Amino acid sequence: MTKKMAAEWNLKKVMEQHHFHSTTELVPMLAQRGVQLSRIQVYRLVAQAPLRLTLDLLAALCDIFACTPNDLITIKQVDRQERKKLAAAGETKSSGRLSLIKTRVHRPK
Repeated sequence: MTKKMAAEWNLKKVMEQHHFHSTTELVPMLAQRGVQLSRIQVYRLVAQAPLRLTLDLLAALCDIFACTPNDLITIKQVDRQERKKLAAAGETKSSGRLSLIKTRVHRPK
């Protein structure tokens, strides 16, 4: 049986611990460290777990909050029951199978 792992993104909690109340506060702080993100990208970064994360961004966040990657990301093993709960809540991807959707492309006249 293969292990299923899940990553929990804790940036919002870390921000609260450091009394950051707005995601826009992060934009100039990241820019000072060479990471250029729009305020919308920063909002998404805080609101939901990123699928990809550059080392530059991770290092900048660790520097801003004087923390380690372990404070930002928690890795845990997910059992079968918990996976079903997460899937029902929409927090994980589907089983990886693609479904076909019929579409029609119209060209402008």
